[in-house]
Amino acid sequence: MELGIIGWIVIGLLAGSISGWFVGSRSVQGCLPTMIVGVIGGVIGGWLSGAMGLGRVEGFIGALLFATIGAIVVRLVLRAIEGNR
Repeated sequence: MELGIIGWIVIGLLAGSISGWFVGSRSVQGCLPTMIVGVIGGVIGGWLSGAMGLGRVEGFIGALLFATIGAIVVRLVLRAIEGNR
C-alpha cells in the first residue's frame, strides 16, 4: 500500500500525538508542530527500519509504528536541546 501526501499527514499527526504521550515534551504544542514532528519522525523511522535490516515499511500500522518511534527520537532530541528552560 502506497500512502499519498494526505496519508503521510494523517500518520504524521497521529505519530506526533502518540509520541507526545510517551515523551510529554511541552516544546511542541499545536497541530502543525505536532504534525511536523510526526512527519520528520516518519522519515527517521523509515531510515531506522532500513538500518535495522527490516526493509521498506508497508501498511498503515507499520508506518505508524516506525513514525511514532522516529517522532519519539525527535522529541527527545528537542528536549535535550531545550535543556531546563
